[in-house]
Amino acid sequence: MPSVLVTGAGRGIGEAIALRLAHSGWSVFAGVRDTASGDRLAAQDGRIAPVLLDITDEAHVAALADLLPERLDALVNNAGMGVVGPVEAVSIPDFRRQFEVNVFGQVAVTQAVLPRIRAAGGRIVFISSTGGRAPVLMEGAYCASKSAVETLADVLRVELRPWHIDVSVVAPGPTDTGPWREIQSMFTDMEQRMSADHRRLYEQHIRGMLKLVGTLQPRTVPPDVVAKVVEQALTTRRPRARYAAGVQARAMLTVNAVLPTRVNDAVGARLLGLR
Repeated sequence: MPSVLVTGAGRGIGEAIALRLAHSGWSVFAGVRDTASGDRLAAQDGRIAPVLLDITDEAHVAALADLLPERLDALVNNAGMGVVGPVEAVSIPDFRRQFEVNVFGQVAVTQAVLPRIRAAGGRIVFISSTGGRAPVLMEGAYCASKSAVETLADVLRVELRPWHIDVSVVAPGPTDTGPWREIQSMFTDMEQRMSADHRRLYEQHIRGMLKLVGTLQPRTVPPDVVAKVVEQALTTRRPRARYAAGVQARAMLTVNAVLPTRVNDAVGARLLGLR
């Protein structure tokens, strides 16, 4: 039975990936940040082995050496978080935290398990976002971190070519997970933390963003849509470098790719009601 480590498996997309792969016969090592999430996953499928893993915790990452098999067929770098707000108003500590989780943590896990992936001739999948290639206003820190992930995947794919290790990126669009259900409150909390000057300067941006996410929330796709694409990337004979997860994600990336930059800028501004 093939084996896989899925980070951020305690909820949302990561949970869906762990369950789908387990139901398909994989031995799943599910990286979770608390024992309750791990117990809940293990109760749903006996092929899931919870692993306590905060990808920013050096001790947790080092412990993988004793928790994983010598040969690992796949790694799914899914764990992540999102910081919202205009670039001018996001604090440097928040920017650092964004990259610590979405970039440095994923690199740390990849470095730790690569010898096992190499031994199995396995595969690596990074969960990115449509924002990695089609940046979203008021999510600059998050989109920048996902752009970094995409670049790392591109470099790794060539660096690891001599060992036949395929590296793919899966880019979800709006997905029905906790962060998307809570995104309006995230923006409200962000606004409250901003200085009075920044609130005044970005009042229209915030109002437009709240309206936009309210429109998008009913159109989110189930997490299993993403999980199904991840399974395809891990099992197809010749995996693609990039996958868009869902019709909406494909549309967003296609529009961004074909329209001139200035037109994309104008579309983004219009969506938020900016002049």
